[in-house]
Amino acid sequence: MYRQVEDFLNDWTIAAEGTVQVLKAMTDDTLDQCIVEGHNSLAWLGWHLVGAAGYFSYLAGLTVPMIRQEDPVPTTAAEIVATYEKIANSIKEEAAKLSNEGLLEEVNSFKGPISKGALLRAMIDHQTHHRGQMTVLLRQAGLPVPGVLGPTKEMQ
Repeated sequence: MYRQVEDFLNDWTIAAEGTVQVLKAMTDDTLDQCIVEGHNSLAWLGWHLVGAAGYFSYLAGLTVPMIRQEDPVPTTAAEIVATYEKIANSIKEEAAKLSNEGLLEEVNSFKGPISKGALLRAMIDHQTHHRGQMTVLLRQAGLPVPGVLGPTKEMQ
């Protein structure tokens, strides 16, 4: 849980940069890569990160661009990357307007009442979880895996 806005902003900057690295590693011809038939694809996971960042932010009271649930998954990696970058930058700008006291305020989430600071932590954790799934799919597709939190096996 965040109690200091500066702590969230520092973590969000690192997390968003890592997510951009993973999204930029996708190629248009690998967007359909799934671990097995019928599971989430690279494109779906990337677009889910776009939508989830907007939704978590909305629940936390931040005014950021949001995609609609019915919006189709883009057919190009570049569109997913550009939309994510726009939302990630908006989150940083909007969160900078929060106060430390505001992080303690309770808001309603999909699981019930939660403090804004805890919700923002959950947003980063959720993003990290799906970003990890994406790195497996990148490797399966034969694409280079970026060293988000340190070097990958290929970088050693």
